[in-house]
Amino acid sequence: MLGRGKRLWSRSKRLKSSYDAVIIGGGLHGLATAYFLATRHGMNHVAVVEKRYIGFGGAGRNTAIVRANQRTQENLPLYKEALELWPVLTQELDFNLMFYNCGNLNLAHSEAALKAMRLQVASAQFHGIDSRLIDPKECKELVPALDVSDRLRYPIYGGMYHPPGGIVRHDAVVWGLASGASQKGVDIIQGVAVTGIGVQGGRITSVETDHGTITTPRVLNAAGAYAAAISCEMLGMRLPISVLTIQAMVTQPLKPILHHVISSGTYHCYANQTLKGEVATGAHMDPWPNYTTQCTAHYIKHQAEALTQLLPCLKGVKFMRAWAGLADMTPDMAPIIDGNDPVRGYYLDCGWGYFGFKSCVVTGKYLADFMASGVCPQILRPFTGRRFEQHRLMGETPALVHYSPDN
Repeated sequence: MLGRGKRLWSRSKRLKSSYDAVIIGGGLHGLATAYFLATRHGMNHVAVVEKRYIGFGGAGRNTAIVRANQRTQENLPLYKEALELWPVLTQELDFNLMFYNCGNLNLAHSEAALKAMRLQVASAQFHGIDSRLIDPKECKELVPALDVSDRLRYPIYGGMYHPPGGIVRHDAVVWGLASGASQKGVDIIQGVAVTGIGVQGGRITSVETDHGTITTPRVLNAAGAYAAAISCEMLGMRLPISVLTIQAMVTQPLKPILHHVISSGTYHCYANQTLKGEVATGAHMDPWPNYTTQCTAHYIKHQAEALTQLLPCLKGVKFMRAWAGLADMTPDMAPIIDGNDPVRGYYLDCGWGYFGFKSCVVTGKYLADFMASGVCPQILRPFTGRRFEQHRLMGETPALVHYSPDN
């Protein structure tokens, strides 16, 4: 007879009347910050307040890819440290996060794309990140199933190979962080909605919930796609964030054919093979703002066409299930990480788009330092929301991106 397994974290407790810090959102960034507040700073009188259940949002809906081959000098050190933290955290939590650094292969389909990748590779190598340009023959050696002939609609000109990249089991990260934080005394409160944030004299004083009021001097808004709405409705702070749907799906289980993560910006397609043999694949975002998590026949058709162009052996393979999540996009495709401005004790961690999973642990580590000391760590300073007022946008995208129903 099967016995009941031991709970990974304590059951949701009744809200206490006060906490040293309240974190809005039980996703990966919120849980990571709570964990590091407790373990690095001894601040265990912390509540993670989640409206639904932990991992409900982007934490449980991403395709588990991690990498450090971004474009800018501000982003690269953060993502490099994030990759280095996965094996460390696995040991520290004593929890198998299933980190597999199988390598990430970004495909180029034109000479212009190769030139852009050459710049990315140079930037990565400058920061000590293993990234290199390879030709179509080397792409084929890495992924034998890849079609490198000229029969493709967009033939492969080469690729950017990033060996340290790979995949991490996203739900294992949720469970591991929740377990580690709970063991250190953090209260994980599920099924409780935040309805207001109290401010007096320019300082955070409380958080209102549908289960009562919490007195606290610190609030972290890590509510993912809903962070901008919370800031605007509860504090009158408007953030340049648009929320878009992004879809993903998996095939039926197959024998191992894909030993690396592959992606193509031209085909708007990326894929990796899971430990169960499923090919997990995602597409680009819906081109207009919305809060739906519905899957569409258009994207299922798009993924089938793109995958079978790149990997012809997948013709006839069936998609088994599909899902969608929300991406909170800023105009420069870089996050907003800020605090104490203009409200003392109010901290922001949002605008990650589809990069949030890759950075969750390292961001939580430095945000915990920020919240405990009140001083922003140097590595986070470029991500202040003030950069939009100063017209100092990041270079993750070559031009300002504006999302509207007219797209």
